[in-house]
Amino acid sequence: MPGAFDLSLPSFLKERLRLPLIGAPMFILSGPELVIAQCKAGIVGAFPSLNARPIEQLEDWLAQIKEELAAYDAANPDAPSALFAVNQIVHRSNTRLEEDVALCVKHQVPIVITSLGARPEVNEAVHSYGGLVLHDIINNRFAHKAIEKGADGLIAVAAGAGGHAGPLSPFALIQEIRDWFDGPLLLSGSIATGDAILAAQAMGADLAYAGSMFIATQEARAQEAYKQMVVDSNANDIVNSSLFTGIHGNYLAPSIRAAGMDPDNLPEADPSSMNFGSGGSSDAKAWRDIWGCGQGIGAIHDVPPVAELVSRLGTQYEAAKARLCT
Repeated sequence: MPGAFDLSLPSFLKERLRLPLIGAPMFILSGPELVIAQCKAGIVGAFPSLNARPIEQLEDWLAQIKEELAAYDAANPDAPSALFAVNQIVHRSNTRLEEDVALCVKHQVPIVITSLGARPEVNEAVHSYGGLVLHDIINNRFAHKAIEKGADGLIAVAAGAGGHAGPLSPFALIQEIRDWFDGPLLLSGSIATGDAILAAQAMGADLAYAGSMFIATQEARAQEAYKQMVVDSNANDIVNSSLFTGIHGNYLAPSIRAAGMDPDNLPEADPSSMNFGSGGSSDAKAWRDIWGCGQGIGAIHDVPPVAELVSRLGTQYEAAKARLCT
């Protein structure tokens, strides 16, 4: 499954992948069950450290993931699991960051995904045991800052991605980054098919990075109503707003209506209301009541197990490659 720039991927990551995809960490929704299923299916599974509450639960989750994947690898030596990742919100408002990073170091988490700021001390901590740091960015300026501060690779979060998405076209974002950066590069934004995974590589990314399609899987920690809303919705049902966390993000319009608001007439939030776990300037709680989602969900029609979804994506990916070769 070679990509245009896959030589920039570390071998310890590339060799364990059956499909060039990372399952993006999703606040509240990503737990050990989802991560383990994704890794067993041959893609990187990830979760935000803040999903483990209280903090003591984070160590339990890390131990569980490592133990279950080690057992799987022992039973499947010819097709071992993919690596897993932990997402760290490095914004100054995250009072748990130092403790969470220390646990990642203790358990030698292979991949750490950093968001909302670039912190050299976090990168150095992960590098101390040979871990890989991927930093998500929404524009070329932030990309430069992340690499200057020691990140190993970049996650380009383009327009249409779920949650805190950027405003730029993936074409614009990828080509500007590839003009100067030849290291690991991932692309996020409306990816929900094997064809889109191949398209991300064709544009210059090493891997695709997708979360929304995993909301509608059996292992995700989403309410059944949330999963069904993803199945029933399409790109026209996605609203971009800063109201709920202080940062612009993409959300399902039906969930906004269910919370008693008009998705077509939402006020802008004061950036000082930035709050990643509750609700910004609104009484409705982001992620709990207002459900994040990306624009690619028109391709989602059921709620399968992760293994079935990844197998389907693999079939689509290979078919798309075959079409290009004819």
